[in-house]
Amino acid sequence: MIMITKTPETQNAFRNLSSTAAACTRDKQTCRNSSMRATAAQIDGTRTRDEELEAVRRGHAKLQQAIYEAAQIQRKLCSPRELVSGEYEIAGEIFAVRHLTGDFFKVMQLDGALGLVVGDIAGKGLSAGIWQAHLMDLVQRSSRTYSHPADAVAAVNRELCQDPSEPPLTALFFARLDLERNELVYCNAGLPAPLVLRRDKSVERLEAGGPMLGALREAIYKSGSVRLNPGDTLVAYSDGLTECRNAQDEEFEMGRLSAAVKSVGGTNANQFLFSTLATVLDFADSRAPEDDLSLLVVRRCEVAFTERTSELDKNLAAPRREQMLAMRPRQTTNKQVPMTGT
Repeated sequence: MIMITKTPETQNAFRNLSSTAAACTRDKQTCRNSSMRATAAQIDGTRTRDEELEAVRRGHAKLQQAIYEAAQIQRKLCSPRELVSGEYEIAGEIFAVRHLTGDFFKVMQLDGALGLVVGDIAGKGLSAGIWQAHLMDLVQRSSRTYSHPADAVAAVNRELCQDPSEPPLTALFFARLDLERNELVYCNAGLPAPLVLRRDKSVERLEAGGPMLGALREAIYKSGSVRLNPGDTLVAYSDGLTECRNAQDEEFEMGRLSAAVKSVGGTNANQFLFSTLATVLDFADSRAPEDDLSLLVVRRCEVAFTERTSELDKNLAAPRREQMLAMRPRQTTNKQVPMTGT
């Protein structure tokens, strides 16, 4: 046992030790409190981030739903997808690389004639899709104001050029099909030349027209005309079809399209359309399309139908879309698949 003599010095030492111990105790409590506060703040921060992430997810889901609904409206605007009018069968479809598309087509009744429209707005997705309804409205109003396709196309071009909101450039094919005279009068403004497949397998290109819409206000447009005989087929399409690429970076291009339509001839318009699209997507193989594809097929039947004009069962739209999805390029496991930004 060690005896410590009580002296002023030892008393001061004990007081200092007691003071130091008390300070350490306070510091530990302070550290503990600080740690608890930090932990609580961290928990609150995590909870806040989780709530923010959930809000972002809900917003994203709402946006996706809105885009999906807009895409369904686009499909309704591009109609009818199948039509029989007198001796003519008509089928149209759009294969969009995103939910919304800048491509469009329309078939309209125009005083004893059918108005046929295929359009391609520059860009794709939202930026092009938001202009689609406006462009279709302009085309429909002009087609009812002007009887000549070139005049109607020129009127649409003037409206686009003077629009202060600077709409995107648009390629457009517009034609009037006289159901009694079987004459197709057309104007092609910037789209790849539509094809007329004759019954004898010869192919003609419809090239009369002018530049894309929205570039030059005073642009001049011309019309061309062609007679459709029994067994003839009109094929109008966007450049996404001929510019579709395969894994070797080769384009489908016009030569392959001409060969494809020649090999399909003799079927109805709907079979013709999907057989042609299947040929294009088979060519692309594992490479996904980089641009929207649209195709409109008008076939004059060799045997005249009873005079009627009717849109086919609306329920056909769903299986047709499933058929399109089934033709998407296949992903393979034994080779690298090029990815494309869409």
